[in-house]
Amino acid sequence: MMTTAPMLIAVAPNGARKTKLDHPELPLSARELIKTALDCIEAGASMMHFHVRDKYGNHTLDHTIYGPVLKELEAAVGEHMLLQVSSEAAGRYQSDEQIEQMKRLAPHCLSCGLREFVKDENDYAAGHDFFSALHRSGVLAQYILYSPADVEWYETLCTEGVIPGESHLLLFVLGRYGQVGANSHELQNYVAALKRKSHWMACAFGQAEHTTAAQAAKMGGHARIGFENNHSLPDGSPAANNAALIQLTAGLAQKAGRTPGDKDFAESLHGL
Repeated sequence: MMTTAPMLIAVAPNGARKTKLDHPELPLSARELIKTALDCIEAGASMMHFHVRDKYGNHTLDHTIYGPVLKELEAAVGEHMLLQVSSEAAGRYQSDEQIEQMKRLAPHCLSCGLREFVKDENDYAAGHDFFSALHRSGVLAQYILYSPADVEWYETLCTEGVIPGESHLLLFVLGRYGQVGANSHELQNYVAALKRKSHWMACAFGQAEHTTAAQAAKMGGHARIGFENNHSLPDGSPAANNAALIQLTAGLAQKAGRTPGDKDFAESLHGL
């Protein structure tokens, strides 16, 4: 459905698995993340989904590591950019450990891979307790969905009361780590499975990131862009940095008759 409403562009600059061997401009330190955030704000992003690493360079959810980096980012860019922490397991954490670290970190905004927290009906109680605590605290939670079947699972959990609230911000992920890439045509299947009036954004692995962002712009959705999923330009050459990809996406939004939304707009999409 065509729209002229603003388009949220989020940057995902690093992810849980990539290193500077993948791209020398992959930001890992707080200083590098701040520079990336500032450059991406100027290019059109108003939200950043970021990961932190431990002293060995491994993905970590340790609140004693995440917290100081988050505070530095908030001081530097918090007025202009919504900062979203990741609760991703990345093969290192169980759901109870993820929940414990997020409780200790107490972020304003975080992403939750839905199947990581509620795999089946046996997880209803724990999932309800965690998601309800987030809702009561006013935490801006985004639910990450990896297939149209996950969208249907999200609908079920809303109906069953496991996820509180009437609408949410969702992320549709096209493709997987370690695969050749994503098929941007899959996006239509995700949207078709969504029955609730929840806002959605999409990201895609590989160069399909660009066609997926263009589709999202035309369909009334939003986009998450960056080195976590892709560091190539449409012609296959490496992007100079994350901001270069954001600038391209801002151009796609404008081509679809939309302008990049600001931080207030990003917060409003979460349904709280």
